[in-house]
Amino acid sequence: MITQEEAKKLTAKVLGLTTFPECHLTLTSSEQAYTRFANNGITTASFNLRHNLTIAVTREGRTGVMAVNDFDDASLKAAMLQAEELAKIAPPNPERLPPVGPQEFPKTFDLDEATATARAPQMIPHVKTIIDAAMAAKMVAAGLIERSLRVSAIANKAGLFGYHRSSDSQLTTTIRMPDGSSSGWAGQPSMKLTSLDSKGLAATAIEKCKRWKNPIRLDPGKYTVVLEPTATGDLVRLMTGGFSARATDEGRTFLSKRGGGSLLGEKYFPEFVTLRMDPFDPRQPSSPWTSDFLPTDKITWIDKGVIANLAYDRYWANKTGKKATPGAFGGFGGGRGGGGGGGAAGSLIMEGSNDSLDDLIKGVERGLLITHLWYIRGVNPQTLQQTGLTRDGVFLIENGKITTPVMNMRFLESPVRLLRNAKRIGTAMRVRGLEGGIMIAPSMVATDFPMPSISDAV
Repeated sequence: MITQEEAKKLTAKVLGLTTFPECHLTLTSSEQAYTRFANNGITTASFNLRHNLTIAVTREGRTGVMAVNDFDDASLKAAMLQAEELAKIAPPNPERLPPVGPQEFPKTFDLDEATATARAPQMIPHVKTIIDAAMAAKMVAAGLIERSLRVSAIANKAGLFGYHRSSDSQLTTTIRMPDGSSSGWAGQPSMKLTSLDSKGLAATAIEKCKRWKNPIRLDPGKYTVVLEPTATGDLVRLMTGGFSARATDEGRTFLSKRGGGSLLGEKYFPEFVTLRMDPFDPRQPSSPWTSDFLPTDKITWIDKGVIANLAYDRYWANKTGKKATPGAFGGFGGGRGGGGGGGAAGSLIMEGSNDSLDDLIKGVERGLLITHLWYIRGVNPQTLQQTGLTRDGVFLIENGKITTPVMNMRFLESPVRLLRNAKRIGTAMRVRGLEGGIMIAPSMVATDFPMPSISDAV
């Protein structure tokens, strides 16, 4: 992996390859080790290392961008030349701002050395625990365990330089009956590989698989739902795009008022809804800089139901006379993938309560328990309405008890509407959805959740 000194030398060399007055570099280096398993056996063990350098040069407001993953002199010179040629034919950017100068970036503690260097001997025992449990239950396990180490560096001709290392791990498993008739899922992301609870995940997935045999078909309609934390996170993480100050001012978000203005400062959600970003939270730390290459910091989007802040990037802050928001990042609210340059997306937190999932279930007269969601796609960018499918465990709740497995269904819901209809939340935990989104999210009870059709998939 690239050290801080190596990153400084490399970026200094590349900056010296151009006569353009502005040049910005984003360097990433990632190392990943993972093991996949299926049919109660290991199918793939992989270790890969990837490097990427993105070069952006600007002259007279015209910018050219080129990426390269070979760092020999010839490749770097060729990439710089291509970036310069692209800049010559690009139209001037009317929203261009001067480059960011030197910054003092805060320390965020999202590196665990043991996780960053772990290989098969540290990961295989977790896989064995799950497979052994599945075989003992006469079921079939599949899944993935991985750990990653990521290095990010930024530099420009104005004197900016930043360097950051981070690590993470996750373990997920899907356990099925041998005939494929029933399925149960469990997953856990963890800053520390040693904190992965493979025994607990196996037990959860097995129990769900047992319970979900011979699911009944319910009519499409609107249901009260109990969302497990992963399902909550699957939707809530998609709502941050609605906090874009520019899109709101231009009338394009759920916070835009007809005729102008925004809902900033107004009570819009229940009292128990608080959504924030905190790159220093040890449960969910993130990059020390935003994609505007400014220092990141804590920020609250929703404070006890009140819209507390909007996200100002450098351009819109400059245009409106505001201060750039420390939590703003590129691709704000994107469904899959994070913000450019290593933004604060990874630090999204929705706090919960002391109530357990069982406590929430006991308070529901009739509804559905949902494990998680997948194949989520946007429908309406202003309301943030999404569609997708339930997966790996939907159960009917009657009189406060789980009674019957239910066939999967398609949903059509907005995270904004979901939170407005939320009646109660449970304990929060760090979750990662099937499509990669990570946040701290609670279990939740919400009413009027639209399920417009049935899915025959297991």
